[in-house]
Amino acid sequence: MRLIGHDEAWSVWRAARAGTRMHHGWILAGREGLGKASFARAAAADLVAEPGVPQPGPEAHPDIHVLEPLPSNDDEARKRDEGKAYTRKRNISVEQIRGVQRRLVTRPTLGSRRAVIIDAADDLEKGAVNALLKSLEEPPAGTFFLLVTHQIGRLLPTVRSRCTVLRFHPLEPQDMARALAEAAPELGGEALEAAISAGSGAPGAALAFAAMDLGAAWKIMTRLTKEGDPDLALRGELSAALGQRPDRERLLAVIEAARRVLVAAMAHSDDTARLRIVEAHAALAALAAQAPTYNFEPALLLLEIGGLLASVARTRESAA
Repeated sequence: MRLIGHDEAWSVWRAARAGTRMHHGWILAGREGLGKASFARAAAADLVAEPGVPQPGPEAHPDIHVLEPLPSNDDEARKRDEGKAYTRKRNISVEQIRGVQRRLVTRPTLGSRRAVIIDAADDLEKGAVNALLKSLEEPPAGTFFLLVTHQIGRLLPTVRSRCTVLRFHPLEPQDMARALAEAAPELGGEALEAAISAGSGAPGAALAFAAMDLGAAWKIMTRLTKEGDPDLALRGELSAALGQRPDRERLLAVIEAARRVLVAAMAHSDDTARLRIVEAHAALAALAAQAPTYNFEPALLLLEIGGLLASVARTRESAA
């Protein structure tokens, strides 16, 4: 995917590159799915490039080090090596940080600069953060750090104070459409509209939504917020659209989609309806926190999600 919609971030980066003393630490901050990791790799490639020296791609460049959670086990590692989707560990370990620090004692391979990308800094273990701080306080010559973060508030103040913050904002609908047209040209019609709405300005989130094939469910959930569901018919359609036994990942995606449906409904609601939306959104947030660990019966969970969406509609059901 080309980096569409981040002209402001590129402008700040290039202005810094043109200066005489570029800061060694950068935090790329913004919600997940905006393209920060892709920006980090492109910016790192721009940083380490030397005139007249052939440059490999960011994934194979000896002067670009990318730290991200490792595969969760040997089977998942094999999937990664085969180019398949794989499950990762929850955190970036202190051993990973120390491993790259050992490499930083030598000179860069192809030029005078190198880049360390941490994707995402939110995932650093406590020991890993402390180890990273040492490098941020005394960066090796020619070394630059790019810390991708989805929740900057989770980073220690000591990390934030040693870095320049580059903020990424949600894309406008027209940029979302362009980004999805390039990344997933097969999307169209209702599926594309649903993905753009569900993504809320984040192409990565929109693509993840599209991969779940939740376009029909999104349409039904939107109808629930507008029409209510006094006879449970729409809730029945929602269950049918998701199949008899949707897995946990799909159920989590439905809860997140329902939350975004409510956010979209907020824009054209009066004060009374907004109060109902806030209450329903809070209930969905609680479900989202419980769903990863609780053993919910899918049918009952979908019934509850549908009921929360229907509760915001201007119907006798919502007034009851």
